[in-house]
Amino acid sequence: MTVERKNIRRMKRLGAALLATLCVAASTAFAQDWPSKPIRILVPNPPGGVTDLLTRLVAPRMSDALGQPIVIENLPGAGGVPGTNQAARANPDGHTLAAVFDSFATNPYLYNNVQYDPVKDFAPIALMARQPQVLVVNTKVAAKTVADLARVAKASGGMTFAVPGLATSSRFSTELLKTTLGIDITVVPYKGGAAAITEVMGGQVQAMIASIGLVLPHIQAGRLVPIGVSSLKRTPQLPNVPTIADTFPGFEAQSWSGMLAPAKTPRPVIDRLNAVLVKALAAPDVREKMEALGTELVGGTPEQFGDWLKGETQRWGRIIREQKITLE
Repeated sequence: MTVERKNIRRMKRLGAALLATLCVAASTAFAQDWPSKPIRILVPNPPGGVTDLLTRLVAPRMSDALGQPIVIENLPGAGGVPGTNQAARANPDGHTLAAVFDSFATNPYLYNNVQYDPVKDFAPIALMARQPQVLVVNTKVAAKTVADLARVAKASGGMTFAVPGLATSSRFSTELLKTTLGIDITVVPYKGGAAAITEVMGGQVQAMIASIGLVLPHIQAGRLVPIGVSSLKRTPQLPNVPTIADTFPGFEAQSWSGMLAPAKTPRPVIDRLNAVLVKALAAPDVREKMEALGTELVGGTPEQFGDWLKGETQRWGRIIREQKITLE
């Protein structure tokens, strides 16, 4: 190699190093001036759900720490796709965030109008919460355990399961249960969890697997029988109810909520957002309110949330393809 070529290579390496240094310096300087205006958190779902409630609990604490107002905007409709599309297109300056839940990872496999990639188009901030689901049956169903349910379903040629929508985590958990137990399940969709659970209690539908926050009051009132929890560990709210994995090892399906920013948001901004969000999640009153709903507050690093997102996207995407799940 000639001296001239060596010099050219050396200059290229120095140029690349200088560019990287300038980028880091610019990013750090930007972060020092951020936030310079109110922050919007887009929630692509109606008010009242777990993700919306949790976001409204942590937002005031984040606002105090960051010194700027935080405005929460609910953008419901079409499974949350339009609202999430809007979040993905937002300016990556740290002033627009998104609080999403589990359908964020599955919508790209179901809707034609999804304009985002769950992994590539967002920068993870933190996994806020996980919530186990509970397999419940009508009080007249002759099943007290998951093994009982499998036997009853096989003996009767199948069972009916209510779901609060065809693109919900409840529906995907039902499909996973169907393949895990090797039983025939007829999915009966409703417009929302309240309508679905009412039909199960009334006996029009035999069973349902849904978030613990939705079914817990009805379990406590004796209107539903819990026979399995979808997380790998038992939940403190139902300590006597075994996990589904106790009988069928490996079964796991949980609802979750997380906060993200558009891709290319400066890393120093992501780190600061992560710090104030994790601190807000640790506030005793926030923890008390959410744990009463059976919700596990998580926190953690952006990388841990990123790994969770990749895992959820790949796992449920595979199930959706293999089971040929559609919105029809």
